[in-house]
Amino acid sequence: MLSSARPWFAAVALLLAFAGTAGEKAPRARDLGVPFDGTPGPLNAITDVAGVTVGHVTLIEGSGKLVVGKGPVRTGVTAVLPRGADSVARNVFAGWYAQNGNGEMTGTTWVEESGSLEGPVMITNTHSVGTVRDAVVRWRVVHGAADPTGAWWSLPVVAETWDGWLNDINGFHVTTEHALRALDEARSGAVTEGSVGGGTGMICNGFKGGIGTASRRVPLFGRTYTVGVLVQCNYGTRENLRIAGIPVGREIPGDTPYAWMPSDRAETGSIIVVVATDVPLLPHQLKRVARRVPLGLGRNGSISGNGSGDIFIAFSTANADDGEGKELVPALRVPNDALDEVFAATVQSTEEAIVNAMVAARDMTGVDGHFVPALPHDRLREVLKAHARLEK
Repeated sequence: MLSSARPWFAAVALLLAFAGTAGEKAPRARDLGVPFDGTPGPLNAITDVAGVTVGHVTLIEGSGKLVVGKGPVRTGVTAVLPRGADSVARNVFAGWYAQNGNGEMTGTTWVEESGSLEGPVMITNTHSVGTVRDAVVRWRVVHGAADPTGAWWSLPVVAETWDGWLNDINGFHVTTEHALRALDEARSGAVTEGSVGGGTGMICNGFKGGIGTASRRVPLFGRTYTVGVLVQCNYGTRENLRIAGIPVGREIPGDTPYAWMPSDRAETGSIIVVVATDVPLLPHQLKRVARRVPLGLGRNGSISGNGSGDIFIAFSTANADDGEGKELVPALRVPNDALDEVFAATVQSTEEAIVNAMVAARDMTGVDGHFVPALPHDRLREVLKAHARLEK
């Protein structure tokens, strides 16, 4: 599975951490007694939306001094497939929004124009976007997405956040094979969180960041729908961090990971958020959903700084794809007056997914000995208890 053109890479500790991976279960924010609004789905994950699958490939190798092209390596790629394996050929209605655009999400001009997401949403590091984008095209061609000869036209959606403080980002360690594995190994079920996949080398609010997820049940018109969120969080400063409304970052002192930059200017990272739902929504409504994501970030203290790429995409699995242009295509949607519950679920899930990412992450040392501590669970509980915000 690894490229023979780069023999040194054969030593990489490739951790394939797809949804549902067996092993020790990392605690989540609710396990620590952190209170949140709303009612989660059974997994409290984006995969509570039926059909959605998630895959990670995690790359961790080496330590010590940075040698570009060799490491240390702390990176990876994450795949979110709206319709599982059927995502090769079946579209979903979608909308996207950038709160602050110092980042990248490819394919969004066509999402905006067409109102559709074609294929998966991929997330990786900043300098691997091109590789992952090309891999998705290859994946669709191999699986014969558009016709018997393969997909002849594709504009993949690939997003990024920067992991260069911990990872040899200019070593281009994410390969086509890694992206393909993330896609092919994507699963339903519980989603592995923390320092995995595209989130491996990320930093969030002065602590170790990464991948997090959450969901909410949404009662509408006599049935229960779901909104699920997955984040790759790499933004924020410790002094701004709030959890359950409490400025916990100010009460958990420690060194700033980006030691070369004053903490009051360290809003240098980004966050990518994927919102999935089975609520029947049209593209313009999904764009409205994506615009509610920043309210979840704001609950955790984000100011969406100048150096941050805060980019979000929302899709609905409820309607069939666009068809082949040979007949009318019916589409269901909920009325705008019924969207408040969906908006609330988006805000709540985003808030919790970010905290879940930080709770699941562990201490990490990367290039040149750069160290990023994990959010200490005991101190978090002590702070919340002192403010009467601990549930147990």
